[in-house]
Amino acid sequence: MLEVAILGFLADGPLHGYELRRRVAQLSGYTRPVSDGSLYPAINRMLKRGLLDRRVEPGSAAVQRHVLSLTDAGRAELLQRLRKPADHEITDAGRFFTILAFLSLLPDLADQHAVLRRRLEFLEEPASFFYQGERPLRAQEIADPYRRGMLRIARATSHAERAWLHEVLATEADGAGGQAPPARKPGAEEQRYSRYR
Repeated sequence: MLEVAILGFLADGPLHGYELRRRVAQLSGYTRPVSDGSLYPAINRMLKRGLLDRRVEPGSAAVQRHVLSLTDAGRAELLQRLRKPADHEITDAGRFFTILAFLSLLPDLADQHAVLRRRLEFLEEPASFFYQGERPLRAQEIADPYRRGMLRIARATSHAERAWLHEVLATEADGAGGQAPPARKPGAEEQRYSRYR
């Protein structure tokens, strides 16, 4: 996802390496810190592949600064990665949020919504952190208060994300320029078969 973040931020315009690092770190947050040992090798690989361009400009105190920009090949790579994310980029929330941060760069609303529908399908599958055999356990079936808390928090987060996805995807049915209808409440069947019950 580091490459998608690099390409996505550079799609907005050229950036100095330090500013790019700051933006990537802010996006990934504390859960996935970005070190120089991962960022700069990724940039160098992308430069060799022709996805990025680097130019040098004068900096303060005679220190040169490197400015990175996206090439046409880099833009094509970004759009392809956004259009067809890998399964783990849909199922992992942190990776999906990186995709989501740049999804509006896809020019076709249908392509954007296809990615959102994949995420929604994943969220609507029954799941839990804890199982009895093959059956996912519900929060009320777990005695441990912390495990029960994990499930309640995950269920609330999943519910909020599913409501937002339904709302956004409803705009496709109404036409891109139409107002989205209010988020619908999940029916009993959806509540029964939704992620983190």
